Amino acid sequence: MSLQVEKLDNNMAVLTIEVPAEELEKAIETVYQKSKKRISLPGFRKGKAPRRMIEQAYGKDVFYQDAADELVPTAYEEALRETDEQVVSYPQLSVVQIEAGKPFIFTAKVALKPEVVLGTYKGVKVVKMDTAVTEEEIAAEIDRERDKNARIVEVEDRAVQEGDIATLDFEGFVDGEAFEGGKGTDYPLTIGSHAFIPGFEEALVGAVIGQETEVNVTFPEDYQAADLAGRDAMFKCTVTKLQEKLLPELDDDFASEVSDESDTVEEYKEEVRNKLSERKSREAKSALEDAVLEAVTAEAKMELPEPMVDTQVSQMAQDYARRLRYQGISLEQYLEMTGMTRETLARQLRPQAVKRIQSRLVLEAVAAAEGIEASQEEIDEEIESRAETYNRDVEELKETYGESGRKEISQDICVKKAMEFLVENAQDKEAEENA
Repeated sequence: MSLQVEKLDNNMAVLTIEVPAEELEKAIETVYQKSKKRISLPGFRKGKAPRRMIEQAYGKDVFYQDAADELVPTAYEEALRETDEQVVSYPQLSVVQIEAGKPFIFTAKVALKPEVVLGTYKGVKVVKMDTAVTEEEIAAEIDRERDKNARIVEVEDRAVQEGDIATLDFEGFVDGEAFEGGKGTDYPLTIGSHAFIPGFEEALVGAVIGQETEVNVTFPEDYQAADLAGRDAMFKCTVTKLQEKLLPELDDDFASEVSDESDTVEEYKEEVRNKLSERKSREAKSALEDAVLEAVTAEAKMELPEPMVDTQVSQMAQDYARRLRYQGISLEQYLEMTGMTRETLARQLRPQAVKRIQSRLVLEAVAAAEGIEASQEEIDEEIESRAETYNRDVEELKETYGESGRKEISQDICVKKAMEFLVENAQDKEAEENA
């Protein structure tokens, strides 16, 4: 096989790949042997017609397309291994020459990895999140846990209060006329949940079970039903049932019941503090990485070839379809349910695809600029970690990855190290301003 690379504008290139004539002949013969059992010719039993007779009957190019399909994948992969260029898109393939007795020639138009010119990347100034945990946050977290363990009891001897669960019959009117969708029966509504139109729930506070209450509200200007947006309405409401949540007491019994680690309230509060601190630290780390990478990317210059973005969009769509399948939904069903098309989904994914590509390229550039490398030990550790995650034999997985797989793992490790480098060298913008 021989390869020629012609570079084009906008980080594009054409690979011209030539496969020897004898390889084409082997491919044609392979296709003939696979296909002959399906071919009938007068004077021959099915599957017994000689190749020469089939070519005379159907044309000498009868096996060419299938032969090309046999040759292209292997030849293209070999070309990628041979070239020093980094191809970052699916190829646009075109056959230049296919004829028995002559070399098979085809081209692959591809996008090449663009060069990244880094701007400022050391010491970028970003706002770092405060990870301190307040007493208010601890109390709110504990209250959420108490709410999850609350008992619901029926109330009969008082009016509606904030936090109650009121079961309603209601009907809405605009200008004295009932409107579509404005009527409900046995509708459960938590007072204070803000699930209804602003002012609706507040007006029910003080309502008595079984007595009709008039509630006057104004629909928001951005209300989903355009014919109701901004208009005044009156609802006739009757509370048919009233319930309240009884929260458990915050005592040692509660602490030991909801926690496997704490026996007292004080121990439980400390446990909650630690969990909140860990959560805020993770969130702060993620937010800091995003902010630093965004700042560094904004300073960098690169020209993304469109096919590179198209390839990333396609891969993201495939990942999305795979996640949907895990939920028992096909991509076609999802598109039908949401009223979208594949083109609409691709347009929605495109900005994220561009950002993902830019981030990766910038981190690779930082790793190269700082001489960041991955040791063989680190690569082996990553493979061992993946083997444990996927319950695979380590040596078998190493063999599966091969040299190209190890190279990809090495790149992933370098990118991770580059991100750590950027974060370590970032400066707190607010701390500097307050100094």
